[in-house]
Amino acid sequence: MEIKREHQINFWYIIAAVLGVMLLQGLLIQPSHIKTIPYSQFLDLLHKGQVTKLQVGKDEITGTFTNPADKKVPHFATVQVNPALARELANAKVTFAGAPGPGPLETLLSWLVPGLGFVLLWMFLIRPMAGGQGMGGMMSVGKSRAKVYVEKGVKVTFADVAGEDEAKEELQEVVEFLRNPEEYGRLGAHVPKGILLVGPPGTGKTLLARAVAGEAGVTFFSISGSEFVEMFVGVGAARVRDLFEQARKQAPAIVFIDELDALGRARGGVFPGGGHDEKEQTLNQLLTELDGFDSSVGVVLLAATNRPEVLDPALLRAGRFDRQVLVDRPDKTGRLDILRIHARKVRLAPDATLEQIAAMTPGFTGADLANLVNEAALLATRRKAAAVTLEDFKQALERVVAGLEKRNRLLNPHERDIVAHHEMGHALVAMSLPGADPVEKISIIPRGVAALGYTMQRPLEDRYLMDRDELRDRMAVLLGGRAAESLVFPAVSTGAADDLAKATEIARGMVLRFGMDTELGLVVYEAEGGSPFLGGTAGADFRPRRYGEETASGIDAAVRKLLTEAFARAREILERNLPLLDRSAKELLAKETFGVAELKAIQDQVQALPVDKGLRVAAITASQPGGGA
Repeated sequence: MEIKREHQINFWYIIAAVLGVMLLQGLLIQPSHIKTIPYSQFLDLLHKGQVTKLQVGKDEITGTFTNPADKKVPHFATVQVNPALARELANAKVTFAGAPGPGPLETLLSWLVPGLGFVLLWMFLIRPMAGGQGMGGMMSVGKSRAKVYVEKGVKVTFADVAGEDEAKEELQEVVEFLRNPEEYGRLGAHVPKGILLVGPPGTGKTLLARAVAGEAGVTFFSISGSEFVEMFVGVGAARVRDLFEQARKQAPAIVFIDELDALGRARGGVFPGGGHDEKEQTLNQLLTELDGFDSSVGVVLLAATNRPEVLDPALLRAGRFDRQVLVDRPDKTGRLDILRIHARKVRLAPDATLEQIAAMTPGFTGADLANLVNEAALLATRRKAAAVTLEDFKQALERVVAGLEKRNRLLNPHERDIVAHHEMGHALVAMSLPGADPVEKISIIPRGVAALGYTMQRPLEDRYLMDRDELRDRMAVLLGGRAAESLVFPAVSTGAADDLAKATEIARGMVLRFGMDTELGLVVYEAEGGSPFLGGTAGADFRPRRYGEETASGIDAAVRKLLTEAFARAREILERNLPLLDRSAKELLAKETFGVAELKAIQDQVQALPVDKGLRVAAITASQPGGGA
């Protein structure tokens, strides 16, 4: 990575040179053949007639010894004292000498040191503070702080980006245009002015932008959207102008703006002129630059965001950001390709096949997979292993998903008993339902901030749609822990708080957003809230209610009915398997963790609900008011 720098004279070299010259002057200013003596000794030698050839200056007397004790030092120098005081001191037989005035070195330092202090104060305190607000220098207001990467500095290519084949195909057109704009535009086509990379955090949007620059071999300008916005009005707009001016001078080039939502958030008219002037001026300048942007000069604008819903509509219209490229979470094949890249430098054991690891990690982004590989390698290194095994990857997955083990968090025997039955309740309900994901592991070792135990289920494949029965099964599994507590203990605990929240969210989604209630009908009462890329939920922000009190009561009744039916279903499954629940919980208390072998033995003993009864329950649910789940 090579950054363009301006040639400047090093300030510290100048300071060192000046100090060195002054030091040499201080050492050489007193010749070696002159001896400095006290003034009282000079008076004594004068009375004895042992000095001659005197030169009386304003403050100093120099002369020659009549009979020097050291032939190599025939001369002397002394600082004279007031004659009256000298007589008094001589009568008192006191050795005395005059105080010499400051030399040239001391005089110069007395001026230089305070000045140097002010310079250091400016360099390390005032200038960084001013530079952070766009006032770094007299002529630097509004200068862009974009990092400029020349061709040999960008080593990333499309070979380093995996799991995003569709996005790479979209961006390949940009590469071809930058390499050969005349050939690419021979039929009148032109490259899009702006390309917006949209996707969840960690999917590789910035990596893709750098790969485009590396493939095309052009200058790469990279800057974050937040760097444009400053405290002083007009600085952000000036930086936008300066950035595009630099890009035009170094065309062909790529301008990449990361976190575009910090710069291009939708303009609001609720409080006009109420504190948003700087952001709006910066956005207006960006829109102006895009309107006057000539794509034929060989400059392409790339931007990335994980919140496209908050961007200003004027920024996304045709002629500005012409194309949006989705950089989504990879599927199983994409995860396998990403793992191959990150596992290049990792020594894998024969049992650690990347296909198994890709199957274990649905929903993981590229950054998540890189972190998983690194955590597994660290675990293997910590135990002095020769290679990274599949068990290391499983432990790393648990650490990433559930958090670090807290073995020092000691639970009393009653709490451990509750946690063991709670987790076995989840597992037995999941084993009894054919549509539930298989149980991979159960543990009652506390993890993370608040998890006292966990039941890990591993999906067999990537899922993009779920039907009503699958959502019912998922709610039943979530409520299996509370159902087990209600069967075994006289009172339920607070351990199901997170399960209840997740199950309630599923039920509300079925009623409010998915139209799965027969009485309320095919109506969306509440749009999905928050950014879909950030996993937003309906309650992520405030929205005014668009339905009446009667409908609200119906919604509450439908949600409550779905949860009640799911809880009854989980409780009925556990009642049929109550002896197995007790035996498994006691064994889990002794072992603390169940793996695949123990879970397989338990799976063989589970008594599922009869098929006809399960169908009857589904039919009754569908026929009753509000029970379309």
